[in-house]
Amino acid sequence: MQVYALVGTSGTGKSYKAFVVAAERGIDYIIDDGLLIGGTRVYAGKSAKREKTKLASVKRALFKDDEHRETVIAAIKELKPKKIMLIGTSIKMIEEIGRSLELPAIQEIIPIESVSTEREIEMAKKSRKEDGKHVIPVPTLEIKKDFSGYFIDSLKIFGRKGKNTDVEEKTIIRPTFSYMGKYEVSKNVLIQMINICASKMERINKILRVRIENNATGIHINIDVSVKLATRIDLIMGEFQKQIIEDIEYMTGINVLSVNITVRGIAR
Repeated sequence: MQVYALVGTSGTGKSYKAFVVAAERGIDYIIDDGLLIGGTRVYAGKSAKREKTKLASVKRALFKDDEHRETVIAAIKELKPKKIMLIGTSIKMIEEIGRSLELPAIQEIIPIESVSTEREIEMAKKSRKEDGKHVIPVPTLEIKKDFSGYFIDSLKIFGRKGKNTDVEEKTIIRPTFSYMGKYEVSKNVLIQMINICASKMERINKILRVRIENNATGIHINIDVSVKLATRIDLIMGEFQKQIIEDIEYMTGINVLSVNITVRGIAR
């Protein structure tokens, strides 16, 4: 196994550039912030960006937790990658990750300055400092379930390969440790949002009851409604479900795992 390292100080755009560097060198797997990533998949690990403090985030990225470390080591042994790239803020950090994961010696160290322009690095630093934005180099759908309650968005990058357009998706998040304090969205606020969604639907007469169940990956919403007389109640409820999911996920960052609607009455 050949081991590469992409090194740069925090916020210089390493995760953004990761797949470009990997593609140029034929590297199929990346270790970034506690995750083992291959292509558009997360094969093993837990993201350091889920931690509540900067210190906990660093420990996660260095694989200090035994269970976390052993899970990733087992995945690497099963996948048997020919080439793997570690991403870190310093050579010391890279070497520590390599020791934790029982990897061979580093074959090549790639400074971020050698693969990004000064302008790209400055833009990345500005985004991190002013907006608290962090990039995870996998599509949003792949990790969304692990980041319920975080501000999250997708980033699509369009490139050209011959006559074909190549689209690469990365995920932008704002971790808890990027902010002073913590934010929470109460159930009352979510219920208000659901009522606002209902007010936009001409055929919904009234929200009778809302029950919200929380778990680690998101929320389940159960709603009882009465509707105005209509021929296709199923279509109306489907549109209502879609609107609730879009509004709540966009405005709060909370994953909506299910919306179950029961029609309890019909009004003329």
